Amino acid sequence: MKHDVLLVGGSGFIGKTIAQQLQQKGYSVLIPSRRYSAMRDLRLLPSITLVETDINQREEIHKLLAELKPTATVINLVGILHDRTGQPYGPSFQKAHVDLPKALMGEMKLFGLKRHIHMSALGAHSQGPSMYQRSKGDGERCVEDSGLDWTIFRPSVIFGAQDQFINTFVSLAKLFPVIPLANTKALFQPVSVNDVAKAFVMAIEDPSTIHRIYDLVGPEVFSMEDLVRFAIRKAGKKNPVISLPNWVGYLQAVAFEFGPGPTLMSRDNIASMSVPNILPPGGRDALSEDFGIAKQRLESLIA
Repeated sequence: MKHDVLLVGGSGFIGKTIAQQLQQKGYSVLIPSRRYSAMRDLRLLPSITLVETDINQREEIHKLLAELKPTATVINLVGILHDRTGQPYGPSFQKAHVDLPKALMGEMKLFGLKRHIHMSALGAHSQGPSMYQRSKGDGERCVEDSGLDWTIFRPSVIFGAQDQFINTFVSLAKLFPVIPLANTKALFQPVSVNDVAKAFVMAIEDPSTIHRIYDLVGPEVFSMEDLVRFAIRKAGKKNPVISLPNWVGYLQAVAFEFGPGPTLMSRDNIASMSVPNILPPGGRDALSEDFGIAKQRLESLIA
């Protein structure tokens, strides 16, 4: 069976939500992942086909695209948050945010496939203050120069029941009696994973979205401190938040980067937070104005 959609990055938090909505709309979806076990909860969805493969191998991309209909859409959700230092960014950012999109689109042209939807990030810019933002910006340029029928989405921080942002602070609130926090004034406009998924699915068959870049934001702006206090409330706790100087946060990030366990915060993350992660002045609120979506509030995670 040939498929309607190739969902690259479909085994992640955002991808699983998009996959579920695609399935509900009747699309046949092909989802690759290096770990079949990561897609366990997608196995029972009809019209979803799971393939264990390494998407970074160009010959594997070729095999996947051979399984698509001529009118199929390729959606690329791949993104990573951490990498070692490099100029203009590290090798992992290069591989995930620049090289992979290039390979995908190059192979699409060989098959005559045209429709491509790309996940970027709010604040992406080739001259941005962080490696993450610069690599995402360069990835966007590759998409824009591809000659394909592309659409680019730039979401702010994405929240949902299984997100790794709010839930990280929920876990910390359950573990520690006090939450020390730097960069308390950094601004975000969190957007619901359900709303982001709706926009992706709606864009597939809407020709007006071709060659458009959309900023996706939620209905409210929060500071970092606001978000941490929300997570504490979601955890059912009353932990005090101790505001730290930003230089202490930088040292914390260094410790997270080089210490054992997952990196909760990196120096590059801090660099990203130097720019407000909100709808830019004069920006268009795409979810409301272009897609007609009644945006979900962060409070829905508790209500």
